[in-house]
Amino acid sequence: MGKVNISFTINGSSHQIDVEPQWTLLEMVREQLHLTGTKEGCGTGDCGACSMIVDGRLITSCCMLAPQADGSDVTTVEGLLANGDLHPVQQAFIETGGVQCGFCTPGMIMATKALLDRTPKPTLDDIREGLAGNLCRCTGYTKIYEAVMTASGQEI
Repeated sequence: MGKVNISFTINGSSHQIDVEPQWTLLEMVREQLHLTGTKEGCGTGDCGACSMIVDGRLITSCCMLAPQADGSDVTTVEGLLANGDLHPVQQAFIETGGVQCGFCTPGMIMATKALLDRTPKPTLDDIREGLAGNLCRCTGYTKIYEAVMTASGQEI
């Protein structure tokens, strides 16, 4: 089977590219667009390291086929920068030490962004639920929860 031509917006830029039909959104973004901030952890949608926001919804990009993104608006962790400035969520992760080894951080940041977009002042239970699809193997999540609270303008 040949490549499929798709059109989409990623991080505010329009693209039209040919992609292998069996490639995931994660593979396309990393291999064809060279946006490597998003990581592949498990490849099965269980760890959240590959989280992106597609059409306003948090998804695990290792489980979405690239052709399914045709016509979509995709945001990766790189797309959160504005004029070279970190997004408040990114800054909060740095300030609180929520970055740990950094492997899960892009996915955690995207999950936090999606959570705060729908719940600007989340409770600790909201945060636990909002980040439930993202695994960190380094920490007990305390610093990550602090980062989310800081990004929302609250104290834990």
